[in-house]
Amino acid sequence: MTAASRIRQGVRALLADARPVDDRLAVEHLAPPLLAQFRRLRRGEQVHSMNVLRQVLAQGAAPPALATAALLHDIGKLRYPLAVWQKTLTVLARAFLPAQFRRWSQGSADHFWLRPFVVSVQHPRWSAEILTQNGASSDAIWLAAHHADDAEQWSDHPLYTLLKRLQMADDAN
Repeated sequence: MTAASRIRQGVRALLADARPVDDRLAVEHLAPPLLAQFRRLRRGEQVHSMNVLRQVLAQGAAPPALATAALLHDIGKLRYPLAVWQKTLTVLARAFLPAQFRRWSQGSADHFWLRPFVVSVQHPRWSAEILTQNGASSDAIWLAAHHADDAEQWSDHPLYTLLKRLQMADDAN
């Protein structure tokens, strides 16, 4: 995803608070403990997740694991909520200062300055932990854990096609 598309995504997140979230699809696709986690997301993150699910559904039939991952792939960001400016900072650093981004993302999220970079890298693992704690399927957990990976490293994995669908939808939204 380009820096420009990430900035557009940030602007959409800022505007998301101005409208209610229609979560009927989330209610349809998530078991009660997972739906409770979805509802903990900020409004902008809920809108993003709903858009990712809609994009996945537009690609064709979505197995339950893919729908769950589409809705909750970013749930790990709840561990350290970030402001839009912090998210934008990570996108710009990743694009223009990749060596520094890698170094900063290896730090501790307890440090305010490093937090956005650590969250950017660690949230997929944290998402998988939250999904595990709330009874998600092993396939949904795997998809969330790897949604930010280079998918090609998983080209021989049985869930590769679903991972590509999730990433395409996530990148578009």
